[in-house]
Amino acid sequence: MEINERQQAADQTIRALIQQSHRGPKDLALAAGHPRPTPGPGEYLIRVGAAGVNFADVMQTHGTYGGGPQAPYVAGFEAAGEIVGVGADVERPLPLGTHVIGAGPGAFAQYMTMPAAGVLPVPSGWSDAEAIGMVLNWATALAALKPLGEIKNGEVVLIHAAAGGVGQAAVRLARHYGARVIATASPAKHAPVRALGADEVLDSRHPDLTEEITRLTGGAGVDLVLESVGKATFATSLAVAKPFTGRVVVFGAASGDATVTTHDVVFTHHAAIKGLHVGALATEAPSLYQSLLTEIEALIAHGVYPPGNPQVHPLAEGPEVLRQLEDGATHGKHALDPWR
Repeated sequence: MEINERQQAADQTIRALIQQSHRGPKDLALAAGHPRPTPGPGEYLIRVGAAGVNFADVMQTHGTYGGGPQAPYVAGFEAAGEIVGVGADVERPLPLGTHVIGAGPGAFAQYMTMPAAGVLPVPSGWSDAEAIGMVLNWATALAALKPLGEIKNGEVVLIHAAAGGVGQAAVRLARHYGARVIATASPAKHAPVRALGADEVLDSRHPDLTEEITRLTGGAGVDLVLESVGKATFATSLAVAKPFTGRVVVFGAASGDATVTTHDVVFTHHAAIKGLHVGALATEAPSLYQSLLTEIEALIAHGVYPPGNPQVHPLAEGPEVLRQLEDGATHGKHALDPWR
């Protein structure tokens, strides 16, 4: 009896990465006996197969992510895995055992809950790890390019941080939609960005970055900028965007916040500046978000979006992966396996 009780107790606990403070990834620690979550109304319980690592995770460890969790909390919010439980009020729930990709709190763990309305089935033949990025990186890139960026065939698109998860998706998509792509990344990451189809790849830290982009466009500027770096590149983004017809879509600030005044907008920079947070988009414009997911499925069916190839790490290496991401020492997508 005692053994059965101990086994039942063990079945209700999980391995998880707990953020203990808002002092950064150094205070992210592995816990072996964390309580297993229970799905609430409208939620699935997911046995996590792979959890995506994003710069938003870094921001959350510092408490700088708007609306982010308060420490202590189970870190992570993007995952793919198997549905093993269904909460109340889930309309037309997917069968138990279905593998899905989605977002929810506490993804850096063996089990998590996930809002049922925002999941997509993992494409047939894909592993959980190969699906990582579908509802965050690819949805962000697609939203920035199409409904917000209004990309058109033949336009010039500037993509900052092009070696990251969103950046790589954006390069592929911009080329698919017929744009000329100017990308920025650190020199060590130029080759993989060029291999994705970027027409030009520039050093994101080059002191004459604005002048170089202006030269490449013959002085005409770019039609659309995807801005996720922030302080280090924001002035360049505004300077090279075409006046009045140019668009700058902002969805991150990895190097810190940039400041724009009304004086700047009226007298200096005349491009349209649009903000993007894909989680807010899913909540505040659900029909638009669902249209993105539908288009992503079509992109997969037509081979535009291939299976991902993230670097997968054991769960215990999560703090180090986040530290490297914060330092700009990673490229491509990274994921954690909570069972390793």
